Formats: sequence, C-alpha cells, structure tokens
Amino acid sequence: MVDLILFDLDGTLTDPEEGITNSVVYALQTYGIQESPSRCRRFIGPPLGPELQAVYGVDPVESVLRFREYFEQKGIYENKLYPDTVSVLKALKEAGKTLVVATSKPQVYAERILDHFDLRQYIDGVFGATLDESKVLKSEIIADALAAFETRPAIMVGDRLHDIQGAAENGIPSVGLLSGFGSRQELESAGADYIRSSLTDALDLLLTVPEPQRAPEDGLNRSRK
Repeated sequence: MVDLILFDLDGTLTDPEEGITNSVVYALQTYGIQESPSRCRRFIGPPLGPELQAVYGVDPVESVLRFREYFEQKGIYENKLYPDTVSVLKALKEAGKTLVVATSKPQVYAERILDHFDLRQYIDGVFGATLDESKVLKSEIIADALAAFETRPAIMVGDRLHDIQGAAENGIPSVGLLSGFGSRQELESAGADYIRSSLTDALDLLLTVPEPQRAPEDGLNRSRK
C-alpha cells in the first residue's frame, strides 16, 4: 500500500489566487504592462519566471525578483486554506501516512505558509524550489522528496499538469484535483492516474490505494466524474 503522499501546495492545500495574482500584476506594472488579476490566474502553479518570459517576453529572473517585492511583504499572506485541508491531512496522518509538500514555490515561502496555517504538525517534509531559480522543475523537486524518504511507494496529489508530469517522470502515480486551477482536460492530457473533485473526494483513495502497478488499464479509466 502507498505510504508516502506528496502534496502540491498552491491550488491543492491552499488557495493562493489573490496573493499570486496581485504579485504578478505588481511585477508587470514595473515593466509598464497593465494586466488584470483574473488574467494572471494562469501563473498559479508552474515555475513563474519561464512562464512570464513566455507570455510577456520579460526577463525570467528579473521579473521574479519584482514579483517577490510584493509577495514577500503582502502576497504570501493573501492566501487561504481550502475548507477540507486540515481534516484530510489529519485523517491521513492518523492513518499512519507520511505526508510531504512538494511545490514549485520557493521552499522558504512554502515553510512560512505552512507555519502561518499551522500545518507543519501534519507534514513530515517540505521540498520546494530554490530562491536563485537553480531548481524550479517539479520533477526535480519530487525526486528530492522521494530520495529523502528512500523512494517508498508514493503518490503525488496536485492540480496542474506540472504535478502530473513530474510524478510520471519519477515513476509514481498521480491524483489530479479539480478544486484547484487546472481543468479536467489539462489533467487528463497530462496523464493523471486518478482525477478527483477535491481533497475530500480523494481521501478514500489516498487511504487505500495499493502500491502502484502501472498498466494501460489503470488511471483515468478509474477516475470518478
């Protein structure tokens, strides 16, 4: 049975929309680019610098530094827990599962957010990107988590294609959540093994999922609408 559960942070355990979109709007304004917060939702989840460069042609390193000017002071706390985050983490912890956060957000920010919401009592490890952007790929961050916990049978829970693809690149199954910022089409196209509407909807699966035997008949054929 799967013992190690990796969770994305943004869009999975917390709803960071206000803080991230406000921070992106601020960063873009320093380039003279006017954008609405609603149009900046796409930047929640993936590595920020490369995404800003692809969309607006701005320098990926400099734009992240400008993003952080707002985020470190205000945006990091313009955040909220999903209603079922605590109850699901508590249930999994009481069942003896090992719970880890694996996020593309810089690790130092992830730790501050977990402390802010008093979630560290449920979390056995936190793995994230580096502030210098030398490590931002989700596959690398997942690999770090698996190495730290001796590659136990594991599963990744997230809401964007980067979570699903990063899990596949490390040979572990994934659960895509529709309660975050990715669509069903995005999660299916990325190859999610399971799709659930929310953390609560995923709880029974996470408590009972067997050690994965990845096969063609697995995965989306068992995903619940």
